[in-house]
Amino acid sequence: MALIHINDSDFDSNVAGGITLIDFWAEWCGPCRMFGPIFETAAAKHPHIKFAKFEIDDANRRVPAKYGVRSIPAVLAFRDGEVVSTRTGLLSEQELESWINEFADGA
Repeated sequence: MALIHINDSDFDSNVAGGITLIDFWAEWCGPCRMFGPIFETAAAKHPHIKFAKFEIDDANRRVPAKYGVRSIPAVLAFRDGEVVSTRTGLLSEQELESWINEFADGA
């Protein structure tokens, strides 16, 4: 599945079914920009998991507040609309893959 971009208005419909990883980021965040290609690589390796980027800006404050996102990059993993795991900070490709395997059970 291709990497998608979501916001406050379409968030709920995008996490409703299956496994979804959301990368909360901002253009001004250096570690977020470094993590972007790692997240994109993981999306290509796991076509059965939905990968989405959520840019935190003035128009998109509801979802980050709801889930307590206070520092970025932050990646939240959802299964059928419920948070199952969270990671904050810059993850390496190996750390991200290991984390995905923890909650995805080969999904």
